[in-house]
Amino acid sequence: MSGQAEISAEIAAIQAEYARAGIEESQPKLDYPPYRSSVLRHPKSALQLVDPESVELLAPCFGQGDVGAADADLTVQHAGPPIGERTVVTGRILDGDGRPVRRQLVEIWQANASGRYIHQGDQHPAPLDPNFTGAGRCLTDDNGFYRFTTIKPGPYPWRNHHNAWRPAHIHFSLFGSDFTQRMITQMYFPGDPLLALDPIYQSITDQKARDRLVGVYDHAITSHEWATGYRWNVVLTGPAATPFEEPR
Repeated sequence: MSGQAEISAEIAAIQAEYARAGIEESQPKLDYPPYRSSVLRHPKSALQLVDPESVELLAPCFGQGDVGAADADLTVQHAGPPIGERTVVTGRILDGDGRPVRRQLVEIWQANASGRYIHQGDQHPAPLDPNFTGAGRCLTDDNGFYRFTTIKPGPYPWRNHHNAWRPAHIHFSLFGSDFTQRMITQMYFPGDPLLALDPIYQSITDQKARDRLVGVYDHAITSHEWATGYRWNVVLTGPAATPFEEPR
């Protein structure tokens, strides 16, 4: 059997296992008409064999230094404190068997409290915050825990349809043992009325899987007169896996 045929057989086996375990229904649909750009952006061609070493030449890297403790606190990265509700988001990264994933690189990015990203593509009329960049990173500890201090993001318009607003959310990126193993997802906040109206969130048809994207308010994490606290765990594999965005 040729290398490409072996890969095709392996992909078919993985797809069959996902279907058997019900994982397919728990992940976002690639072609979901209410989420208009999914129709244009989802992969339509067969997967191709690539050289992993050449892929890593174009992949992200840590930067000039190691990950430090200050990288996980998005409220101390500038001259003054950012505007908005200070909040702590923490949880565990687990594999499909419930084991902690240690020393996992976790990166986040988000809009500010007004729902504005520092990005050329975001030009809607909400104010930027000079004291908030909206990006952070950390490594999980020996028990698989990550922890970020940040500002609760605001909702924002996104032009998918008339009066379309994205719920407040934080983007999460998780790397495995190398840069070709990257998974991206979003964490939402409980009780947000925009969840029921959001085509991205609703593109996951399994309600239990959708629920796994919503953090839980935890008063034990909340700090007196300082920050509210949310707990959100990520499961990388298996039937209870956290829904992830498909690579485009």
